[in-house]
Amino acid sequence: MPTIQDVALHAKVSVSTVSNVLNGRTDRMRAETLARVEAAIAELQFRPSKLAQQLKTGQTPLLGLLVPSMTNPMYGYIAREIESYAQEHFGYRLLIGSTYRDRDKESAFFEDLSAQGVRRVIVISSLADERHFESAVERGMTVVSYDRGATPGKLSRVGHVMPDNFEAARIATRHLISHGHERLAFATVAGMTMSRSAKIDGFHAAAEEAGLKGKVLDGGPLDEYGDAVIAEVGRATAHQIAALGQRPTGIVALNDLMAMGLMAGLRETGLEVPRDVSVVGIDGLYLSGLSNPGLTTVPLPVKTMARAMVERAMRADAPPESAESDQVFAPEPLVQRESVAAPPDRQRAARVPEEGTAS
Repeated sequence: MPTIQDVALHAKVSVSTVSNVLNGRTDRMRAETLARVEAAIAELQFRPSKLAQQLKTGQTPLLGLLVPSMTNPMYGYIAREIESYAQEHFGYRLLIGSTYRDRDKESAFFEDLSAQGVRRVIVISSLADERHFESAVERGMTVVSYDRGATPGKLSRVGHVMPDNFEAARIATRHLISHGHERLAFATVAGMTMSRSAKIDGFHAAAEEAGLKGKVLDGGPLDEYGDAVIAEVGRATAHQIAALGQRPTGIVALNDLMAMGLMAGLRETGLEVPRDVSVVGIDGLYLSGLSNPGLTTVPLPVKTMARAMVERAMRADAPPESAESDQVFAPEPLVQRESVAAPPDRQRAARVPEEGTAS
């Protein structure tokens, strides 16, 4: 296997010149010298040692990604887009860990990643406390947080990228209202994160615009696997809904996974979507088009946000940010499928022949 010394000898230059070429420091190099080094690298099929590069720089071309749980397909979708963009544009590969939105687990992962030479980390975590993120930045890491903003009124050296969760929920709720729904509900899980709070606020805002009062349905706490069981929480919530004396006719779910659990649970109780209850999700998962019935959903701009997160993670010299400089991305247009129809009373009225119509 050829070494950097072999390349230098073949190109008749110093080892430091070859090193400069490998590390992109060629702005002051003569074109003829650069051409000789590149030709020698190609002819000898030289591949620089990543271990040697890491030992020299203390860094490795790996991007850390911490997610609540890889069993949530939304995070798999985000991870795929982050990995694709980071590898294609920066030559970085992805190292992934699941934290279950646990502060201690997140902190431990920062320690592990730092020990492996990883200096750039994206964290999907809407925990209210991000002091451990700031501590990682103080140790020389670049940290980007997804799905939450900076603490209001405080400067932060952590980058923040997030969808407009408020607007996503408002769009979903307005869609139900446009179909005539007045008994509205928002289905969520126990525990208030910044993104969940924003969605609930958007739901209430749309209801109030229409002179209505929506209800929040708390499906209860998640177990230690967190997002892994959110569909099951949706299923259990559906059974609670079926037992209500006056159940909601239009439901906005916290996300697509919970919406699909809701639809499965409603079906188990003998209720049909959308004949008895209409359901709208938020995320835009590909699975939403495969459910039965197809799930109406408000897609989030995952590709755009993934690029923004990667680009922010690569800017190690980015200045401190404030709450005003959070990167917030508008949701994509609602995708209408078969999970929404008029409320049951309007459906029945439409089926009754108009007075005077011949039978």
